[in-house]
Amino acid sequence: MKSPHTIEIDDDNFGDLALRDGTPLLIDFTAAWCAPCRVIAPHIDAIAAAYKGQLRVATCDADANYRLTAQLDVRSLPTLLLFKDGRVIGQLVGAAPRAKLEAFAQRALEPAAAAADAPVPARAG
Repeated sequence: MKSPHTIEIDDDNFGDLALRDGTPLLIDFTAAWCAPCRVIAPHIDAIAAAYKGQLRVATCDADANYRLTAQLDVRSLPTLLLFKDGRVIGQLVGAAPRAKLEAFAQRALEPAAAAADAPVPARAG
């Protein structure tokens, strides 16, 4: 599902792209035979264009990249994984309306997303 706004991610380039430059990354795991994947593809492309420079958006052919699909425990298509600072901060499985996809993508842009799993300091006293 080629687009000028998205990156193609695969077994070989995942490590470099997921950890590169701290820009959040949204990966759309898809397959040519997946009808729901084709339904959300234009929305994913629009999100990539709208958030250019703030959010990198990638697609991954799940059939051709079985190592990455297994490593990230992708079991259903479409699956969207949202990465920030090299770790998964969100997962969305199945087709969803554009508004829900955009709200999901925006989670990576919120400062709280990075601190969501940070330990809570103990109170003094």
